[in-house]
Amino acid sequence: MGKPDPSVVRIDGPWRHLDVHANGIRFHVVEAEREARADDQSRPLTDRPLVILLHGFGSFWWSWRHQLRGLTGARVVAVDLRGYGGSDKPPRGYDGWTLAGDTAGLVRALGHSSATLVGHADGGLVCWATAVLHPRVVNAIAAVSSPHPVALRASAMRRRDQGRALLPCMLRYQIPTWPERALTRHDAAELERLVRSRSSAKWQATEDFSQTMAHMRRAIQIPSAAHSALEYQRWAVRSQLRGEGRRFMRSMKRPISVPVLHLRGDADPYVLADPVYRTQRYAPHGRYVSVTGAGHFGHEEAPDPVNEQLTRFLGQVYG
Repeated sequence: MGKPDPSVVRIDGPWRHLDVHANGIRFHVVEAEREARADDQSRPLTDRPLVILLHGFGSFWWSWRHQLRGLTGARVVAVDLRGYGGSDKPPRGYDGWTLAGDTAGLVRALGHSSATLVGHADGGLVCWATAVLHPRVVNAIAAVSSPHPVALRASAMRRRDQGRALLPCMLRYQIPTWPERALTRHDAAELERLVRSRSSAKWQATEDFSQTMAHMRRAIQIPSAAHSALEYQRWAVRSQLRGEGRRFMRSMKRPISVPVLHLRGDADPYVLADPVYRTQRYAPHGRYVSVTGAGHFGHEEAPDPVNEQLTRFLGQVYG
């Protein structure tokens, strides 16, 4: 059987699928549909604040399905990051600088001057980087199990428990070709194993989990998607040995001036509490919330409390 076509990620629901060009490539964007009030019929979309949802490793826009349905009062869009799902998959550009440029370009391409960014894992890194490198386009950031990158690096290097949780996978991904094959063989069974190892048993027992894994396993087998996903991880490690990586980390040490919300499942075995604590050095006025019973995928495992926190946060930002 052949590899799936990118159209497999155009899943029906209370949203619409768009192709948006930004930073030199095409992005697949999914926008929540809202029923307009009678007095709101002529109000342009750009009058509402923009919220951009950025997924994590091995996933695609679908990871934000609960937020697309649950967040109101804003223009909410979920993006397939560079290299994933229905977006273009160029051979380069998986570094923090370019990814921040992608997001800044998307804000403008969607007709806005600024946005609130919400990201999980790798998507959270993009939030932090964009807030530092393109501060004018970022109103606020919310991250799910995605501590500040300098804090996460420090924790992984200095604490044995965080290092054991994070580094083995990232180091295995540095060799060429084999990780792509491992991730996609047997209908991408390895991707499901990774998700199971980082999520709660409660979520794994649900139909929502089964449906999500079916979508994720198909999406990662889209040609070049696995390679692109792994390039994020390769840059994160290899850049530490190069001048560009050191410059990036120096840049990231600038104080974050926008409102920050960080959400972490209290049962997350992959991102532990220590790097979240260290993040407070870079975002001292942020809100740090523990999501009871959730693992690494809090926005999927516990969507109601996460949506409640995000709604409250957006209300404070846009008041």
